[in-house]
Amino acid sequence: MTKYFCIIISFKEFLKPLFKYPLFYFVFVLSLLGISKRKKGKSLMNVVELIRKKRDGKSLSKDEVRFLISSYTKNKIPDYQFSSLLMAIFLNGMNDEETSFLTDAMLYSGKVINLNLFKGSKVDKHSTGGVGDKTSLILAPIAAAAGIYVPMISGRGLGHTGGTLDKLESIPGFKTDLSLVEYKSILKKCGAVLIGQTKDIAPADKLIYSLRDVTGTVESISLITASIMSKKLAEGIDGIVLDVKTGSGAFMKEEKEALKLANSLITTAKSFNKKVIAFITDMNQPLGNNIGNWLEVLESINILKGDEEGDLLDLSKALSGAMIYLGGKAESLSEGIEISQTMIDNGKAFEKFLEIVKLQGGDISYINKPEKYPKSKIVEDIYSESEGYVESINNFEIGMAALELGAGRQTKEDNIDPKAGIIFKAKIGDYVNKGDLLAEIHTSTKIKVCKAKEKIINSIKLSNYVPEEKKLIKQIIY
Repeated sequence: MTKYFCIIISFKEFLKPLFKYPLFYFVFVLSLLGISKRKKGKSLMNVVELIRKKRDGKSLSKDEVRFLISSYTKNKIPDYQFSSLLMAIFLNGMNDEETSFLTDAMLYSGKVINLNLFKGSKVDKHSTGGVGDKTSLILAPIAAAAGIYVPMISGRGLGHTGGTLDKLESIPGFKTDLSLVEYKSILKKCGAVLIGQTKDIAPADKLIYSLRDVTGTVESISLITASIMSKKLAEGIDGIVLDVKTGSGAFMKEEKEALKLANSLITTAKSFNKKVIAFITDMNQPLGNNIGNWLEVLESINILKGDEEGDLLDLSKALSGAMIYLGGKAESLSEGIEISQTMIDNGKAFEKFLEIVKLQGGDISYINKPEKYPKSKIVEDIYSESEGYVESINNFEIGMAALELGAGRQTKEDNIDPKAGIIFKAKIGDYVNKGDLLAEIHTSTKIKVCKAKEKIINSIKLSNYVPEEKKLIKQIIY
């Protein structure tokens, strides 16, 4: 401050007339104090120094993380600098406290929905994604029918995994692009709502994910955790059920990596005082039988009506049972699973799905009579060329085959054929004879058939021996 007053004194003759006005003097002194504070703040929060700090494996404070996220969101830090920070985080990781700080900064970069006026528990589910994973379409109406509020903000498919929004939008008229006012209104009316991320929800996550995608920093436990939790916490939830996939069709191929991510998500959720349960589940084969948007809606309808059994039903009941348990409507997880089955048996889950579809603009005639839905121009069967037990399935290749047929997108701009996909018949452990039906493919373009067929056939490995049974639910972590 001394140097500023020396300047004033040296120019006293010039400034003297102005100091006749007390208001000017007051504003002038405040401006000098402001300059001093800004300079001091700049020295404390220097972007390059913070990048160096993380590069050297040191921990960032809450204020430092908040400064970095806020500055980048406001376009005050260029992409090249933030890319360096992301790489430093990717290489050195973040401890639990830093990950919580990062989640907090990303969460409060936008709006956090306030659902305090809703009298009841608000619980959501998050899955890390996989082939044929349509559990959200099943568990949301089950949990809502059991008296749990399910405010669900979901994503789109990219690459070999499908997206909940794309599946829902295969229902004619179904709207996932809702305002927050509409979001609350529908949630209040029927207990569940499924929409996409709005521009107001965790905007920092959108910016950062786009940069991670092109800088090779996607596979970071801390960055994944903050990305997932910032969006989920913004929903206004009290608890969350996590489905962390592992196997050939998952992003986390190894179970130990899936466990690391699950523990990171749990720790972060608890740091925000949220109830949480995590499941480590198998993704070495498609979940259920149908892969592709409308085909997965169709399978979900059959599950909700009680017309199908198998791994999809089992996992959907376990996840919705956990939601019911976290929401206080069951004394234990096992009781929650029993309630889930009851909601299917008494028809309330299917009725709730109809209500959700109708309130979000969907044509429920296609839900009541799915046979009226338009059919793919090309439907072809794939038969086994040999015999034996199904020992393994390259689930990634099954997902890529569905993408080839038009069920997914390789870039965000690609159009999806809602009718396209695969009805996959084989399960690990099944015995197949030569000529048995392995899969049924649906597409609108003949040129896509050969490549998809080749992927499907090559993805299935047969053996003379009965393979070891793979557990659908590998671990449950509270």
